[in-house]
Amino acid sequence: MLYFLNFCSKNRKFWGFLLFTIINLELVALYLQHIVLIKPCVLCIYQRCALFGIGLAGLTAIPMPSFTPLRLFSISVWAYSAYKGLLFAKKYIDIQLHPSPFFTCDLFVKFPNWFPINKWWPAIFNANGNCAEHKWYFLSLEISQWMLIIFSSYLLIALLMGISQIIDFLKHNTK
Repeated sequence: MLYFLNFCSKNRKFWGFLLFTIINLELVALYLQHIVLIKPCVLCIYQRCALFGIGLAGLTAIPMPSFTPLRLFSISVWAYSAYKGLLFAKKYIDIQLHPSPFFTCDLFVKFPNWFPINKWWPAIFNANGNCAEHKWYFLSLEISQWMLIIFSSYLLIALLMGISQIIDFLKHNTK
C-alpha cells in the first residue's frame, strides 16, 4: 500500500483527484449555506479554511508532482490542514454533545488583519450560525461528525503518503 501511495504522490491525476474532492466538499458547503439556508458557525468556516488548505496542497503539487521538494511541501500542507480541520471538527462535536454556556465557539471569525477573507468574501467566509445547533443530518450523522470522518481520512492518507516518501528515500539512498 505504501508503494501505491508513493506512486500516486508522483502522479498529477492523484493530486487532481484530491483537488476535485475538495472542490466538491466546498460546493456542498456552499449549497448547504446558500440553497438549504443553513447558517455556518465559526467552526464551520474554520473547517472550510482547512479544506481550502488541502485544496491548495493539491493545486501546488499538480504542476510538477515528481519534483520531490514540491511534493513534500504539498504533503506537509495537506497533513497540517487535515490536522487543523480534525481539531476544529472535534471541538464542534464536543460543543454539540456537551452544550454549555461556558463552552461555546467564538461569535466572530478571527482572521489576521493582513488576510481578512471574511471581509473580502463574506458570502463564503462570514459566520452567523450557532455551533451548538444541530443543523443537518445525512445517513444519521450530523455535519460535524461527517467532517470528523472526512478530516480523519485525509489526515491518515497524508500521513501514510508521508511515510511512503521516507521509505522511498531510504530505499534509494541505501543502495
